[in-house]
Amino acid sequence: MLSYAAYIFDLDGTVYLGDALLPEAGRAISTLRQRGRRTVFLSNNPTHSRQDYAHKLTRLGLPTPAEDVINSSLVMVDFLRRTLPGGRLFVVGEQPLKDELSAAGFELTEDARRVQAVIASFDRTFEYRKLQIAFDAIRAGARFFATNADRYCPVPGGGQPDAAAVIAAIEACTNTRLEAMVGKPSRYMADAILSLLGLPPQACLITGDRLETDVLMGLQAGMHAALALTGATSREEAAASPIKPTYVLQNLGQLLEE
Repeated sequence: MLSYAAYIFDLDGTVYLGDALLPEAGRAISTLRQRGRRTVFLSNNPTHSRQDYAHKLTRLGLPTPAEDVINSSLVMVDFLRRTLPGGRLFVVGEQPLKDELSAAGFELTEDARRVQAVIASFDRTFEYRKLQIAFDAIRAGARFFATNADRYCPVPGGGQPDAAAVIAAIEACTNTRLEAMVGKPSRYMADAILSLLGLPPQACLITGDRLETDVLMGLQAGMHAALALTGATSREEAAASPIKPTYVLQNLGQLLEE
């Protein structure tokens, strides 16, 4: 396996599952750091802040500053600052995402007549009342964006329905298609990664457990991409997919093989 200047890791299903590191993940990342390689982390999951992710990695034995974590909330803030600065938002999402958008200067409102954009996200508190507000706002002319479009979030023993379910519900009732999704595999997140690293894409390897997000984004951005068979994708699914990673890894320990 080639040596890269920077290694980019998805979190859920790649580095850890639930509250435990996956096999070989700690050793692999620690060894890469000892060799002077840059390591950064990605998550489409906006239900935790960058600080939360950094604290979790640190607690699991991988000391990490928040600046080395990119999540879809951060990318959404950057996207909205360019697209709808100071805009009025209705957020179908959980409190960490709302807090990040409020802190960035956006006004959050449930008054559908005032909403300029509906933000769909992973929301375990999704209810009919929220769907009604999103419906009314979009029918009144609000734009429609999403943090991510994952079908489910892997958890020990299975998964939780993710933002794709929220997006589908809003699209179905409004007959309106999502305008932009800023998380993986979008170019918005790829650009955020490369901007943070300050490196050409060919110097970077992204590793994740999903072909349609991690691997696809890396390949489209000009990076090399590794699929880790520790989460959402089996070896059989990988073999049948038109998305072909540069490497397929049984676990992250294989990153250290020469």
